[in-house]
Amino acid sequence: MPSTTMDANAIQKLYEVCKVSLSEKGPLSSESVDNVRAVLDMITPADVGLECEAEAVRVWRSPRALSRKRVFHSSPAIRYRHIYECKSFSIGIFCIPASSIIPLHNHPGMTVLSKILYGTAHVKSYDWIDTAESLNLSKVRPAKVVRDGEMSAPCGAMVLHPEGGGNIHALRAITPCAILDILTPPYSSEDGRHCSYFRRCPRSDPSGVLLNRRKGSEFVWLEEYQPHDNFIIRRDLYTGPALKL
Repeated sequence: MPSTTMDANAIQKLYEVCKVSLSEKGPLSSESVDNVRAVLDMITPADVGLECEAEAVRVWRSPRALSRKRVFHSSPAIRYRHIYECKSFSIGIFCIPASSIIPLHNHPGMTVLSKILYGTAHVKSYDWIDTAESLNLSKVRPAKVVRDGEMSAPCGAMVLHPEGGGNIHALRAITPCAILDILTPPYSSEDGRHCSYFRRCPRSDPSGVLLNRRKGSEFVWLEEYQPHDNFIIRRDLYTGPALKL
């Protein structure tokens, strides 16, 4: 059931700031990103119809947790609640069951703002390492670790830029969690922005090129792959306030 304390103005304000700050080529400026982030940071679970789920997570590890878990779907599938999309940006919420994983994936040419609404997730993210040297990479590329740790609500939004900030990232839900994502511009296969998945693979660096250049930094080799069939994201009903377009 939607919360009776939802603030319809909060999500409407987020839409309005995205509308004037984001374009088909992404943010209009760094200030535009800051403006969207400031509004996103103010969004609460109650603003998008998730107050019951947020309250259940607050007592997830307490003796009352068994009864609270009934709030969540019995299906282990990750669910996506779509709010809005245009050529400039998309807004939606990922609801992730405890222990579920969104595999390592990228956001090519996109800026992403992610706000965890409730729960705790472990995030590991990477950026590609650009090398002038010929490494005969084929489908394998070196990447540096940008983030490797937990984030718990309440906290500020995470920003991923097209070339930095951890554009390639994976999420593992430690408790049930919900993440509000803004993508600008959104995924579009026809514009060359399709989602690819990656995994770590063993590879040596016989020339020492990367080790010499990346002293003090952790780097890995990533290869593109297709996730297993049991990785499913289901479209779910958005129960928050409707936008006035």
